[in-house]
Amino acid sequence: MTQNTFTLTSSAVPDGSVLAHDQVGEPAGGPSISPDLSWSGAPEGTRSFAITCYDPDAPTGSGFWHWIAWDIPASTTSLPVGLPRDADGLVQGVSDAGEPGYTGAFPPAGEEHRYVFTVHALPVETLGVDAEAPHVQARFAIHTQALESASVTATYRADD
Repeated sequence: MTQNTFTLTSSAVPDGSVLAHDQVGEPAGGPSISPDLSWSGAPEGTRSFAITCYDPDAPTGSGFWHWIAWDIPASTTSLPVGLPRDADGLVQGVSDAGEPGYTGAFPPAGEEHRYVFTVHALPVETLGVDAEAPHVQARFAIHTQALESASVTATYRADD
């Protein structure tokens, strides 16, 4: 049995933590600040990375996709806090909130939701998916090609 050496960490969102207020979305489309993410131990053959943030607890039947970014060069091993929506060097798709880039957590009042941040190692330099395409196209390409993935999960509970 081989040990998984591909890992993802975040000082803003350590695995098992509660999201800080500045990583939480606002009901009227207020600012959302993406957390820092750092990864290491990518598998051999990695030519790019993709990032996703998913809320499996959203009451939609299919969860809620808060962030999807791809075509991150293999030489990149981290993203800073507050990555701009128009950042160079990667493609950020439209989240389920209808905006490109990171959309912060905003569960219904009284509910605690999980937010799964994942980095995916890919064997291609580009997914060949346009930023305006429905994110399901990028997610399909990511999940069917990923060499390996690493995740951290945080929670957030909206006040009643």
